[in-house]
Amino acid sequence: MHKKRLVITGVGVVSPIGIGKDQFWHSLWEGQAGFRPISLFDASDLKVGVAGEISDFNPQEILGKKGLIDLDRATTLLLSSAKFCLQDSQIELTNINSVITGICVGTTFGSLNSLSEFDEQSLQEGPNFVNASRFPNTVINSPASRLAIRYGVKGPNATVSTGFCASLDALEYAVDTINSGRAERIIVGGLEEMCVQTFLGFYRLGYLSGLKNNYEPVSCPFDKRRDGIVFSEGCGIFMVEELDAALDRNAHIYAEILGIGSDFDPFRLHKFNPKASGMIEAMFSALEDASIEAGEVDCIYANANSTPDGDCVESRAIKEVFQKQADKIPVTAIKSMTGESFSAGGSFSLAGALGTLETGLIPPIVNLEEADVKCRLNFVYDSARMDNVDKIMINAFGPNGANSALVIGRYSE
Repeated sequence: MHKKRLVITGVGVVSPIGIGKDQFWHSLWEGQAGFRPISLFDASDLKVGVAGEISDFNPQEILGKKGLIDLDRATTLLLSSAKFCLQDSQIELTNINSVITGICVGTTFGSLNSLSEFDEQSLQEGPNFVNASRFPNTVINSPASRLAIRYGVKGPNATVSTGFCASLDALEYAVDTINSGRAERIIVGGLEEMCVQTFLGFYRLGYLSGLKNNYEPVSCPFDKRRDGIVFSEGCGIFMVEELDAALDRNAHIYAEILGIGSDFDPFRLHKFNPKASGMIEAMFSALEDASIEAGEVDCIYANANSTPDGDCVESRAIKEVFQKQADKIPVTAIKSMTGESFSAGGSFSLAGALGTLETGLIPPIVNLEEADVKCRLNFVYDSARMDNVDKIMINAFGPNGANSALVIGRYSE
């Protein structure tokens, strides 16, 4: 398959730290976390009642009132982010270019709340009395399909469900789709909504910060105090297109996609492989795909989500891949501010990395008071750091074996 030069020309974000890319970037540079008491459901009986909820999200303000009555929260998060992205990319979809425009959304729990509500009504009132208008929302590809319907996108449409790595895996799928000639541009990103079902899933598994030691929940990647994630929600969407097409329409180019790598490393359910084999292979694969050496990477957006094992294993992987350079390359972890948004996590990191290429500012890891001796790297903390950044690696890893890495770079002729 011929590898084309692909670039990112649009960004749309709806997150706990800001709606729209400008608010999102500002919060990152200022080190502002987006955690607050949960209001979407009753968490009063739970030990943990704090999350990265987007409490100021009003889809009507962004999308208008028309056509929202039967859409769930996940879908409106996606539609809103996509609208920002389309506006930012300055692409007006027509009957001609909509055929060569595709969609790929990474999400795993996107339809879970709708499915739960549909099943609850079916059990309580009987399957003959369920609200049929709710049924389309119960399938995982519903948000991507609704996106195509609302904006008239007629090209390839896919949903990728690979958990923590879904955003980057969706991007890899999009790159392959364009390289194969099936589309000229793809609207791509990651999505996850906050609902009681997903929150309780992580709660019951013991993944949440504040559960074990009765501390106030805190997301502090690489810090010795870390005790779990702060669960969050949101959506990040990007316009990916062929370089020639972007140049032809004089588009603003945020970055070029240089390389993507992934590796599935099954070890044990809900456990990271302590050898970090999959993480190491994913990063090496991304570097190879980008045709660059490890020393050419200027910054790493780590997956680190404040889990004791995960942060240590990722640190080990970074040291293995970058060797002597590992102590020099700036490392940040924005989940200290955005929380762990599962399938949307990679999209937030990508959005932040694009901001770094635009401004030269690397956001800090907040709450990093004393780095774990097992995790020490060249961390950016206390405040944003201005640096000469040309190439960035973005990591996304999960405890069930999925590992993905992305390398983006500043566009140059």
